[in-house]
Order: sequence, then structure tokens, then C-alpha cells
Amino acid sequence: MKVAVLGAGAIGAYVGAALDRAGADVHLIARGPHLAAMRQHGVRVESPRGNLTARVHATDDPTDVGPVDYVFLGLKANAYAACGPLIAPLLHDTTAVVAAQNGIPWWYFHRHGGPHDGHRVESVDPGGAVSAVLSPERAIGCVVYAATELSGPGVVRHLEGTRFSIGEPDRSSSKRCEVFAEAMRAGGLKCPVESELRDDIWIKLLGNISFNPISALARATMREMCLHGGTRQVIELMMHETLAVAAALGCRPDISVERRLAGAERVGDHRTSTLQDLERGKPLELDVLLAAVVELAAVTDVPVPTLRTVHALSDLLATQSRSTA
Repeated sequence: MKVAVLGAGAIGAYVGAALDRAGADVHLIARGPHLAAMRQHGVRVESPRGNLTARVHATDDPTDVGPVDYVFLGLKANAYAACGPLIAPLLHDTTAVVAAQNGIPWWYFHRHGGPHDGHRVESVDPGGAVSAVLSPERAIGCVVYAATELSGPGVVRHLEGTRFSIGEPDRSSSKRCEVFAEAMRAGGLKCPVESELRDDIWIKLLGNISFNPISALARATMREMCLHGGTRQVIELMMHETLAVAAALGCRPDISVERRLAGAERVGDHRTSTLQDLERGKPLELDVLLAAVVELAAVTDVPVPTLRTVHALSDLLATQSRSTA
């Protein structure tokens, strides 16, 4: 099995190291000092489960890799539309794209069934720009429950969790999913194949849609947001509104707001990826997290006043961040 990891940052390099341990032919595509370190020393994974060094091919030129069986997409969703030149050399007729993204994916309504089948979410796929680069037919959904960070170039610190849930947009049980899942499990990761992966998407989104924008607006950690009474109330309202949109689309995420908040509080003084991006002057990945759900609320006639308010504020923040970058 030949796999390219496009966007081999903390999550991508972690998955690449696991798949290498499973015996897959792995190629990491990255850039900068991180790429230079992986070329020289391999990927170093530091984990409570045991440390690992994987010496895999790393490059910034996908033409060095050529067509693969799977592309594990570790890019931020706001980079998808522009990734055409990078991903094109990696594709053959049956290449699958395993998209490890937060939020609402561009393929969400592909083979969804029902009244919204084939609907394009403009916030996620503006003008069809993402679908033009990443055909929904290639997509295998992936919801990441692992937490990792780069502690230095070429060094991945694994904090917690090993679960990567995957699934087909049409809910079928496919050979390509089973083969990929088997390799992930052989590499030491959990990789259940879920027929209703959209439920997992909403479970993960329940936290991202609330904590990520609020953390950037307030410059606050997970613990600080949970312990501040007013902020906690806003987050609860956002979560309830999000669950209402999910229900209108036929999803029933198996989690309560109280349980989600308790889990977030246990994380402690963790800074969300959106806050980290803001501090580093990077684009904020809020369209797939928040704008998309506000758009879907309009499609399903679900009132989401709190989500709309936070979206307006965070969108202004994102605009200001872009103008000063």
C-alpha cells in the first residue's frame, strides 16, 4: 500500500509514522525546517505509549512520489482549494483521499440521500473550487480524536488519543476503507469504519464550533472558558444550537452538552488550534467550523442567534488577522 501524506504536520507526520510501522510505503510532503529535519533524522514521535522514530521518504515535491493508493490530507481545510498542483501528481484513477479535517467537509452532501443530496455548502466549497480539485468520489471521511503537536522540527509530541474514525460518504462498507483501517490498526492506531460518520463529525464539531472562535476572541484556554460563567453559558447555547442543526439534517450525535463541557474542562490550559493560528499570524480555519453551520441553519430553517453573533465577531477578527498578516 502506497500512501502520501500531503501536509505532514503534527497529525500527518504522526499518521505517517504509524503507517510506516505497519509496513506501508509512506511518503511525507512538507516544507521548511520541519521537512529538513525529517529528511535528516526521520519523524520522531514522543508519546506516553512509547517513543518511535520512522525513517520515511520526505519531500516538498509530489512529483518525486508519483501516484499513490491513498492520500492522507493533513492540510487545513482553508488550503484545499489551492492544493491542486500538489495533489494532482499523486492521483491515479482509484486513488482515495482521506481528509482529516475539522468541521463540515466539502463532501458532506455527496451521496447523502434525502432532500439535500448533492447540495454544495458555499462556505466550505465556494463556487465549487474545492470539489474541482478534490472530487467527492475520491473522499473517505476522517474524524480525528488524537491530539498532537510539533515540539520542534521533525518531532511530534503525542498528547492523547489514537482514534481516527473513517467512513464512506454513502455509508457503505468499502474495501478501500477496510484496507486503510487495517493498516492504521497495524500501526498502533484505532481506526473504526463508521457507516454514520456524519454523527462523529457533529460530535467533534460540537467542541470546535464553540471553543475555537471563543478562544480566539477571548485569548483564553479551554479551562478558562469553562470556568468563566458567562463564557460557559455562551458555549452551552452554541452547542445546543449546533445540535438542533444536526438534528434537522437527520443526525443524532451520541453526546450531551454537559459531557462535552466536562471533557473540555479536563483538558486544562490548552490553547485551541484557532488561538494558536491567531497568535502565529496564520489564517483562521473558521469557515468549515462556524460559517458552514450558520449556512446550514438557514438551509434547514433552524434559528441560531448565538452562532450568528459569534460568527459575526469572529469573522471580523479573521478579516483583521488577514489584513495584518
